[in-house]
Amino acid sequence: MDPLPEKEEEMTQKTILYPLEWYLFGEDPDICLEKLRQSGTPQLCGKVFKGGETTYSCRDCAIDPTCVLCMDCFQNSIHKNHRYKMHTSTGGGFCDCGDKEAWKSGPLCTIHDPEAAGGTEENSECQLNEELIAQARKIFPSVIKYIVDMTVWEEEKELPPELMTSREKTDKYYCVLFNDEHHSYDHVIYSLQRTLGCELGEAQLYTTAIDKEGRKAVKAGSYAVCQEAKEEIKKHSNNVSQGPLNVKVLHAAIMAHQKFALRLGSWLNKLMSYSSDFRQIFCQTCLKEEIDSQQPCLISTLMLWDAKLHKGARKILHELIFSSFFMEIEYKKLFALEFVKHYRALQKEYISDDHERQISVTALSVQMFTVPTLARQLIEEQNVITIITETLLEELPKYLDKNGKFNFQGYSQEKLSRVYAVISDLKYILVSKPTVWTDKLREQFLEGFRSFLRILTCMQGMEEIRRQIGQHIEVDPDWKAAIAIQMQLKNILLMFQEWCACDEELLVTAYKECHAAVMRCSASNCSWDKKVIHLCGHTLESKRFKVSADPVSIHLPLSRMLAGLHIQLSKTRVISRLEAFLTSEEFQVQLLIEYPLRCLVLVAQVAAEMWRRNGLSLISQMFYYQDVKCRQEMYDKDIILLQIGAAYMDPNSFLLLVLHRYELLDAFKKIMPTKDQDLNKQCNTVIEEMLQVLIYIVGERYVPGVSDVTRDEVIKREITHLLCIEPMAHSAIAKSLPKDENSETGLERVIHTVAIFKKPGVSGHGVYELKDQCLKEFNMFFYHYTKTQHSKAEHTQKKRRVQENRDEALPPPPPPEFSAAFRNVVKILNSDIMMHILRTVLQRALELESHLWTEVMIQMVLHLLALGLLEEKQQLEKIPEEDVTFDFYHKASRMGSSALNAMNILMILEKLKGIQQLELQKDMINWVLQMFETVKCLREKSCLPTVSTASGLESTKANEMQKTQDKEKAERKRKAEAARLHRQKIMAQMSALQKNFIETHKILYENTQEIQGREVMEEESIQPIIDDSRIALGPKRGPCVTEKEVLTCILCQEEQEVTLESAAMVLSACVQRSTALTQRRGKLLELSGDKIDTLFMDPDLSCGTHTGSCGHVMHAACWQKYFEAIQLNSRQRLHVEQVFDLENGEYLCPLCKSLCNTVIPMIPLQSQKINSEDAEVVAQLLSLSKWIEIVMARISGYNKKNMKEEKQIAPSLLGKEMEDSSSEFHSILSFGVQPSFKYSDSIKEMVILFATAIYRIGLKVAPNETDPRIPMMTWSTCAYTIQCLENLLEDEGKPLFGSLQNRQHSGLKSLLQFAAAQRTTSPQSLIHGHLVRLLGVLLPSLKVEDTPSLLDVDMFHVLVGAVLSFPSLYWENSVDLQPSSISSACNQLYLFHLVTMAHIIQIILTTTTECSSAQVQDNSEEAHAADTFCKEIFRYTSGCYTQRVPGWYLWDCIKKGITPYLRCAALFFHYLLGVPPPEELSVVAEESHFSALCAYLSLPTNLFLLFQEYWDTVEPLIQRWCADPAVLSVLKGKSIAIRYPRKRNQLIELPEDYSCLLNQGSQFRCPRSSDDEPTYPVLCLFCGVMLCSQNNCCQELVNGEELGACTSHAVHCGAGVCIFLKIRDCKVVLIGGKTRGCFYPAPYLDEYGETDPSLARGNPLHLCRERYRKLHLLWQQHCIIEEIARSQETTQIFFGINWHLL
Repeated sequence: MDPLPEKEEEMTQKTILYPLEWYLFGEDPDICLEKLRQSGTPQLCGKVFKGGETTYSCRDCAIDPTCVLCMDCFQNSIHKNHRYKMHTSTGGGFCDCGDKEAWKSGPLCTIHDPEAAGGTEENSECQLNEELIAQARKIFPSVIKYIVDMTVWEEEKELPPELMTSREKTDKYYCVLFNDEHHSYDHVIYSLQRTLGCELGEAQLYTTAIDKEGRKAVKAGSYAVCQEAKEEIKKHSNNVSQGPLNVKVLHAAIMAHQKFALRLGSWLNKLMSYSSDFRQIFCQTCLKEEIDSQQPCLISTLMLWDAKLHKGARKILHELIFSSFFMEIEYKKLFALEFVKHYRALQKEYISDDHERQISVTALSVQMFTVPTLARQLIEEQNVITIITETLLEELPKYLDKNGKFNFQGYSQEKLSRVYAVISDLKYILVSKPTVWTDKLREQFLEGFRSFLRILTCMQGMEEIRRQIGQHIEVDPDWKAAIAIQMQLKNILLMFQEWCACDEELLVTAYKECHAAVMRCSASNCSWDKKVIHLCGHTLESKRFKVSADPVSIHLPLSRMLAGLHIQLSKTRVISRLEAFLTSEEFQVQLLIEYPLRCLVLVAQVAAEMWRRNGLSLISQMFYYQDVKCRQEMYDKDIILLQIGAAYMDPNSFLLLVLHRYELLDAFKKIMPTKDQDLNKQCNTVIEEMLQVLIYIVGERYVPGVSDVTRDEVIKREITHLLCIEPMAHSAIAKSLPKDENSETGLERVIHTVAIFKKPGVSGHGVYELKDQCLKEFNMFFYHYTKTQHSKAEHTQKKRRVQENRDEALPPPPPPEFSAAFRNVVKILNSDIMMHILRTVLQRALELESHLWTEVMIQMVLHLLALGLLEEKQQLEKIPEEDVTFDFYHKASRMGSSALNAMNILMILEKLKGIQQLELQKDMINWVLQMFETVKCLREKSCLPTVSTASGLESTKANEMQKTQDKEKAERKRKAEAARLHRQKIMAQMSALQKNFIETHKILYENTQEIQGREVMEEESIQPIIDDSRIALGPKRGPCVTEKEVLTCILCQEEQEVTLESAAMVLSACVQRSTALTQRRGKLLELSGDKIDTLFMDPDLSCGTHTGSCGHVMHAACWQKYFEAIQLNSRQRLHVEQVFDLENGEYLCPLCKSLCNTVIPMIPLQSQKINSEDAEVVAQLLSLSKWIEIVMARISGYNKKNMKEEKQIAPSLLGKEMEDSSSEFHSILSFGVQPSFKYSDSIKEMVILFATAIYRIGLKVAPNETDPRIPMMTWSTCAYTIQCLENLLEDEGKPLFGSLQNRQHSGLKSLLQFAAAQRTTSPQSLIHGHLVRLLGVLLPSLKVEDTPSLLDVDMFHVLVGAVLSFPSLYWENSVDLQPSSISSACNQLYLFHLVTMAHIIQIILTTTTECSSAQVQDNSEEAHAADTFCKEIFRYTSGCYTQRVPGWYLWDCIKKGITPYLRCAALFFHYLLGVPPPEELSVVAEESHFSALCAYLSLPTNLFLLFQEYWDTVEPLIQRWCADPAVLSVLKGKSIAIRYPRKRNQLIELPEDYSCLLNQGSQFRCPRSSDDEPTYPVLCLFCGVMLCSQNNCCQELVNGEELGACTSHAVHCGAGVCIFLKIRDCKVVLIGGKTRGCFYPAPYLDEYGETDPSLARGNPLHLCRERYRKLHLLWQQHCIIEEIARSQETTQIFFGINWHLL
């Protein structure tokens, strides 16, 4: 439709922009711009962030958290070494480097610091000459005017008259589709496909372009055609969504001009980056207002049109503002004034718009409002606080009810979330407090404050709720919006309070204003119906109100604002003048505390389940009311308001009001003998809640202003109480602390004074543990504890005290003294009514009726008594006794007046000690009684000469306690001794019975013991049989140790011995393709193995088949039933997402839930003894040459038999010289044969099933039991699994034998016995054919077609295949034979020797010529042999191989190169034959490791002796091996071969600091996308490639299936299994196939030992080597898919992730 963008851009540049630049500069623009670029950099960085870019904020130096740096500035700044935070930008932000108001120190990085660059500060940017400035003043206005005119042009058919070039108008139009946020991608694609009839791919391209640019022409043609398309799109989109898409028909000329106008915008943007003068001219032009014009200036016009513009236009215009106004401080202020002037209109547009915040012009507010000087100026000159609050007051009235209160029922979440943006602006304006107050600033701030109070007035008492009685509420009312606004306002409320506190005069005025507002609200809701209440001779007149019957609201921001201001008055000591500006009559304290008291009563009644019919919404509100996110401005302030009430009211009146509101007057007047248990329970809970609130009112003083404590002391106390529950991670503590306006908790400042950090292990996280000296600060009734936390903390502390052999009393710590304004609060403790409450509760505990009190109640009463006594003690110690008016002791020890109260509290406490139900409180009762004694002593001054020394008292108290403790200790000791003797007696009886049983069943016992012993011990660890040799191969082969295996099925729990004849037992197993050992990472793998020949493995081991097991055993029949049951179950639950793929035979192990996809049949190892004399005879007769001759004869004989068939395996052997000998054909049998083992049908069936599974999974093909490659795949998986295990053992530094996990040991043992048995289930001619091809590599005289060269095969795979297939040569038509033990020993020995010699040649031919001179030179026998041997190789390769390294170095290379192969061979023969290995192989880093390997495998330690021994036979073989053209090609350097030893794969090296990775990620550009839109870079930890994830641009079609970049990369890099690191999210992703994956913690930890997914906390992160190692082992152990399955099962995700599109 359009010309190619590149062509279009070229034409624009050539025909318009380049001439325009010439006109501006008057010379070659390229030269001129280069000069400007080199002349200096601006001091402000000004980089605009794109979505997803990483930003950095310095917690030490930033004025507020919105001050951020881009990656480059951060890396070159001093903040790199400070406490910084990393975050991912949502887009639209701006780098603050160079802005001196944003940073306390280090405002400039070295890039933008002129002094660092060697220049002077004044002349950091080049001044333009006058001519150029004059030209710019000519050109800029026209260009800007054109941009603005075309951007805001509304006509769809006509251009502005001045742009009409010809009178004739072409009939060329475009149907243009605009972006909106209501329609999904799928809606747009559907509408386009239906309208345009286009393919899915084309519709996707259009949709992506619309989403990115904001609009796109989807059809060109005449007006009628485009109009028709428009109507069609609207119709189709309306069908699938709430409304139609936004479509316009625009004339082609209008489209062209608008597009070009935006291109000019980009051009201006580029120009302005070169010079400050250009920026200033641009700003002046934009701000210039036309004389006599009603129109606003150009920049205001653009701002006001912003909401109507499409996304692409907005982006360019915002970038223009960033690169011009925000780069010049003076013009930034002028722009801010314009912005505030139109603030209401802009916000209104934004709220009704549907585009995201970051592409709205209103998002720029943060750039202006957070600049301290600019914020002051805007408050003074533009009254910005009032403007913002009035904008809110204009937008929120739509949510007002008839009483003028907010009601958000049925609100639009999206619209309301836009209102939050306005609230954020208020936070930005208030973020930095002024240091100097002018009258103007004070006046404007107060006006804004009054306006804000109007918002709070609308919130005071909003969304009232009434208790449901009888019927449950039908629909839960919506509570989220009100709580969300409360959360949004939390910090703003605190900031207003702090601003007011900056200035005394302002604080007094604000307090009076707020008080008046509260009174107005209270008066409007006031009921005139009053009630007189009385108790204990005290009376109070109170409004009739019942929380359980009347409407009540938890939203009281106005009252709480007053509480905050009251605290500020107290803090600044202005409170002393309160009477002067507010008399007690005006203050009306009873009215002030009425509403918060109702809130706390509501909490109590909800806890008592009186409101359970009000549904979940009320429970949620109660949760947030006390939660850390809201409590500062809700719950905490309500407690403070009650403390104000207690301070200013008569104590008895206050308590009467409390009892009245809690509806407990009757409960404390008389005992109500009600039979209703529910009512009793409710009443008890409400009493508990009330007592708790009384504890808080008196005891909670850790608020600056309530007492003289600092903010740090408050935080310390919070942390102490959190850590009293349990040790906690840093993030858990931070989450439980309230954040201030800068999102700081103050945690780091104080944490080390109260806690010790314990580092994490390989998993988990670091935790803080409380220091012992801080434990004394523990207050059981801490007001921020939830009920769960309270009981947990109490349990933990009591347990600790018991462990320390101390009593279990947990008294409150002495609280700090109340400040002057709150000093009267303590009077409620020794008031008559308080005494009545305490005495009543304690007396009820003495009554037989237990339904009127609870243990918790008693705990609380004891706590209140303790608080009263501590208070009196503190006062007595501080001032003379006669001045102490607080007489708690006398009140508590005074008798009650009536007969009912004939005992005083002390007497009751003494009696309570004897009550069984209060056994747990005995220690606390003792403590309280002891405290009474202490206070009595202080009162009487009889015990101590001075009042101030309390240590004597403490010691007497301690002595008494010690006596009690000693008694208890003695009692405990006596009981423990009795229990020990009882146990001893029982054990003696059992032992006697056991002995008796053993004697009776002696034979059975011995057998069982033997079997059990063998079961427990692993095969490697069986004690050696002393004199027998430990040699695995040849005539001297040691005896194999076999044992009877009796195993228990995990499904039916029945035991069975594993034998050849019995029903099969199976091991659950998982077969998977693997690239863990590859030497060529990234090599393209075959996606399907239909045509792959798997007999030979490439030496690069690019992809193998690994078999692992979890080690759990089942009967084959049990397993089949289990699998069928799973299949049936999954058919019935079609809709449930399964963790495993049943189609591919997957299931979870019934016991350990590991992912499995097949089973390995368990076949016992058949013991084969060798007669040493016979073996000696055979060894003498059968030399290597004779053995090769016999083998060739046998193969030739088979070929002769197959003459009639079309193809022979090795036709060259049918020479005349071999035709005569039928006897030679049978000569192989003369060295010993035996009948083949007979397997039960069940075992055979399982062998076929498992072999087919290996073939199916390893080659990714359909199952086919007759495929000739099944035996090949069996041998291949054996060899590859052994190589993986050897690699793993070496990697972990473990010995070769004795250190495998039990699951690995049993899995490998079963796998090898299965592989030996598998041969019997395939046609022997097939096995024989494979053997001949394998031998063709070793014996070139066989002349087998397509035999690979020596350097193109992995020799260990050849060895495994040859050894396992060799018995097929013994096959005869009539009888089923296999080699005898002696024959097998010789066959295996010669095969192994041949393969080993071939491998040595491989190593020699591929050895590098770099010789390390640092190594010690060695003139050993091996070195000389190496030298001699190399000369022979030189001869055989026609001089291509030239020995450039000394013999000692070559021997060292051979030794290192062959060790992995020998280790694999040792494992193979040990598990195949069962011969125990030498002890040296069960120890790590043994010097004799190599010689022990050689001895076990019948090799000389000097491997060259092998060649000498067989030289005549081997020389022609070596000659043929070396003369192979492929070998010569490698030697000539034409091709590359794998070198030995192969490198052991590791995960890629990661940088220590995570910000380096973020840096790499930010520089990454998607290879398939031309624009610089944000990408989601993902790093492959196998190969280090960075990919573009979660983007349509990088999706690929693999086998006709759409796969994301990660999944398609995993197919080749890890055969479908891969580990990725999502750089921006700091998460590891494990991929296990196309549809399976899971998230895993990244190996990067912050200084507190925690990971940070999605960089939520933003702390600096550093690589944890142990965790990265754990990830590496997860890969090398082939446990990735197991981890994924386990993760998917434990985290049931309701909305699954499309892993295939990752």
